[in-house]
Amino acid sequence: MGTSLKSAAPTKRIRFQDVKPYDAPEQLEDLRGPASGALRLPPWIYWGPNPAVDLSALWGATKAYQATIQEGTVEDQVKILNRDVLISVWAELNLPPRARQLWESRFPELTARTSPQPLR
Repeated sequence: MGTSLKSAAPTKRIRFQDVKPYDAPEQLEDLRGPASGALRLPPWIYWGPNPAVDLSALWGATKAYQATIQEGTVEDQVKILNRDVLISVWAELNLPPRARQLWESRFPELTARTSPQPLR
């Protein structure tokens, strides 16, 4: 007689987002990227159709910061991200829960603001 599939123990599905490693710098002060202006994201961080962003606009900052936090190394983050801009847009970023938890546990000041501040 064959084994019933119903008797097999259920397996937990492991998703890539559950095991993907994320980087973060040691200090927010290390983030010295541009605070405004045009920026072209490198292909290993953003491989979409339009890697150019305007950091002076909220859409541009969120696009660049989401991609850099999710895909960038610490070296990339230090070059692209700016401490003050990150703090001002943090609440708007759509990040995987593990990435958000890493950054918020390392930098509690990110959760101090609940709404984005105007970009300068």
